[in-house]
Amino acid sequence: MKDYLLELASQQTNSYNKLNVMREYLQAYTIRVLFEEGAFRTLAFIGDTALRFVYHLPRYSEDLDFSILKSSDRYSFLTLLNRLKKEFILAGYEIDISYNDQKTVQSAFLKFPKLQLEAGISSFPDQNISIKIEIDTNPPSSAQIQSHIINKYFPLSFTSYDVPSLFAGKIHALLTRKYTKGRDYFDLGWYLSRWKEITPNFTLLINALKQTHYSGNYPTPENWRQILIRTIQKTNWKTVTDDFQNFLENPSELTIFTKDNILKLLKKL
Repeated sequence: MKDYLLELASQQTNSYNKLNVMREYLQAYTIRVLFEEGAFRTLAFIGDTALRFVYHLPRYSEDLDFSILKSSDRYSFLTLLNRLKKEFILAGYEIDISYNDQKTVQSAFLKFPKLQLEAGISSFPDQNISIKIEIDTNPPSSAQIQSHIINKYFPLSFTSYDVPSLFAGKIHALLTRKYTKGRDYFDLGWYLSRWKEITPNFTLLINALKQTHYSGNYPTPENWRQILIRTIQKTNWKTVTDDFQNFLENPSELTIFTKDNILKLLKKL
């Protein structure tokens, strides 16, 4: 298993792609273990990595995000982490896990030492490849879910939010994140180019905005595009591109999902 990971890395042309591919393989293996543990009876896969795995978002992602679908005595964050640690060790990896299960959004870091050294990315053995896992134990209501069977390095089965619900999460991030995360803007452009008539799950979006005490105008079917246009117009675009450029599968997309082009997509020009 580990040998195959290093073989995948050796096929990449630069250090960024080596790191991205290795992280993604470890993410896929994590999803596989979570399925085998029965996690998707109570969890939905959400966020950017879900969008990439299911709908082929053309950029890499760092984190694995999940949402509790229903409370269950079967769900235990520590049980999931212990199973992950056991399976990664059996597959030949060194792994260290740190976690915080005391907040509404439970989080953990899976850290894999020496992999960057073995792949020729770094000369420092303590340089980790890390995956952050977050599980929202009190998500806003009204998300719609779908089940998927895909092949991402190997067959995977999981439950995720549907596209309008994932899109609602992306708009919520764009309107409430306290810093500029360029990948949010790239993803917005990609959503709009992939699904021309897309609209978010408004009930979920409003519930999320209320939960996080959003003080701006609430998006509606009539105004959501204009709200995002205003958000983009006041954003420093260099900060945006500096963030997402090293996660692109195809660097030429840096010149496609520009500020002007995303505004055109929002305006349906």
